[in-house]
Amino acid sequence: MIGPTGILAFVIIAAALWVAIVYNRFVVMMNRAENGRTQIDIELRRRHDLVPMLVDTVRGYASHERAAFERVAEARSFVSKASSAAGRAAAENALGGAIDSMLLLAEAYPGLKANDRFIRLQEELAGMEDRIGFSRMFYNDVVMKYNTALDTFPEIIVARAFGFEPAPFFDLERGTGRRENGAPPDLFRE
Repeated sequence: MIGPTGILAFVIIAAALWVAIVYNRFVVMMNRAENGRTQIDIELRRRHDLVPMLVDTVRGYASHERAAFERVAEARSFVSKASSAAGRAAAENALGGAIDSMLLLAEAYPGLKANDRFIRLQEELAGMEDRIGFSRMFYNDVVMKYNTALDTFPEIIVARAFGFEPAPFFDLERGTGRRENGAPPDLFRE
């Protein structure tokens, strides 16, 4: 027969085991979120690397459209200077808008619209935007589960005891190369 000391020892061991399981669950979710954030960053860097090639191609046909090129360069610079998550999202939104306006120039330049390099760059950009969207969706889903677990009783006890903080969502207003309603613009092959 187990005495009061045995029962107390069992309760303490069970509580410690529960704390360890909850703690480890939070760590796993944080690592998944970090992985998702890294995937977003990789795709955003690829987009940033693609921008100069796109600008050069458009500039070959529309060299007098200086304002559009300056807007892209300024937005790209703003992205590299952003330090907070909110600032980064705002910078990425500005860059996306600047790229969108530059891509719309193709409507006024049929030669550009038919240029093989321009078409290939647009297709690459569209694929990147899809991957950014999927990565963002994965990241935000993990963050939602993590933040919900942080605020759920009794997990909130472990979260507060070990200093776990809510993670920010990664929000972009919209992807590049897409109309407001989400449809691809006419300059993409449909």
